[in-house]
Amino acid sequence: MRIVLAGASGFLGTHLRRALAADGHELVRLVRRPPAHPDEYPWDPAAGSLDAAVLSGADVVVNLAGAGVEDKRWNDAYRRRLRDSRVRPTSILASTVAGLPADRRPRVLVNASAVGYYGHTGDATVDESSPAGGGFFAELCQAWEGATDPARDAGIRVVLLRTGLVLAADGGLLRPFVLATRLFAGGPLAGGRWWMPWISMSDWIGALRFLIDHDDLAGPVNVVGPDPVRNKDFTRALGRTMHRPTPWPVPRVALRVLLGEFADEALASQRAVPTALTRAGYAFDHVSVEEALRAALTPTAR
Repeated sequence: MRIVLAGASGFLGTHLRRALAADGHELVRLVRRPPAHPDEYPWDPAAGSLDAAVLSGADVVVNLAGAGVEDKRWNDAYRRRLRDSRVRPTSILASTVAGLPADRRPRVLVNASAVGYYGHTGDATVDESSPAGGGFFAELCQAWEGATDPARDAGIRVVLLRTGLVLAADGGLLRPFVLATRLFAGGPLAGGRWWMPWISMSDWIGALRFLIDHDDLAGPVNVVGPDPVRNKDFTRALGRTMHRPTPWPVPRVALRVLLGEFADEALASQRAVPTALTRAGYAFDHVSVEEALRAALTPTAR
């Protein structure tokens, strides 16, 4: 298949690009700098610049573009960047594929989103039928998903990836947990009772492959493991995996000092489950968080 990737240089995009290339697909990468390789094509979302010919005839478009939520302390300027780096590129991609002749449109647009869509849900279990939450990131996710409307209105299948905590040693939100645990500073955060919807990297990639291939799946999909855990249980599992004690609790106020407003989003409790994937028959490689952590942190398992 010919697959166009936006956001291919990010944490998730890099892993996905390597996996799809290994599968033998023809990859086209949209880049915001001068192209350096034959498979790269420039685009400028801020200026609304994207050559429709690059998308014409593609089988699949995958959009993972967006500034990292954990890259910097949140302030008004960075919140604008988080929104602009997601909503604007998505809108341009969706409008461009919608404007292609019907026989040149991709059969699916796979677009990033996040379980942050649900906001803080406490102990309640949430799946794809649950309503949107409140707060900055939940509202951002709603706008992000809504930006795909032109593609869906044009009859293109649109899949919205409500991704949880993807476990890989080389990036994402696992990295600071690993560092603290390695330095014998690991422990439950803010009481440890909040729920963490995790997924292994191999299952995140496996779910993407599954969603691309299954034409009956559309709309929001929780890309999370089958058994969400509380932070205290995640911390214990990480400690066992790394052979480190994890008894030192970290109060919420300390996280606010370190992370600013992002601390409130990071500690949002989301007991999200992958109802759409399990009903469709996706078989997880890793069904427990300890299995997923071992896969992430054992070199031979990656």
